[in-house]
Amino acid sequence: MTTPETSRFIRIRVELVVEIDDEEALTGAALQSLADDADLPEAERARSERAVTEDTAEALAHLVDPFDLVGAVPGVELQQASWSSEQIDYDPDSPEWDLHEDDDDENAPEGDENAPEDDEVRVG
Repeated sequence: MTTPETSRFIRIRVELVVEIDDEEALTGAALQSLADDADLPEAERARSERAVTEDTAEALAHLVDPFDLVGAVPGVELQQASWSSEQIDYDPDSPEWDLHEDDDDENAPEGDENAPEDDEVRVG
């Protein structure tokens, strides 16, 4: 139930770590996606093709779409999404990779939700 004190907006934070076991397949899928996008201006297509060819993280970021996460959820309209990707060193046994580390840091400053981020998309 919505009351005047309750916001209708919810922020979902997701962090994923994936292992790439076929860089060529990933890059090929990103290049094919760019080729299939008839609305993409040629200059942007060339820039994007270079980026996904040179950086596997860029290829993955190009294929991952936050809209897909909530697009079929009834009663939900995506208002804003941002995402980025980067290559990392990963050790699943390291305490550094605790998935709940942000929950424990009460003194962490809140980010400016109006500040632009990498691959940020505002809808509406």
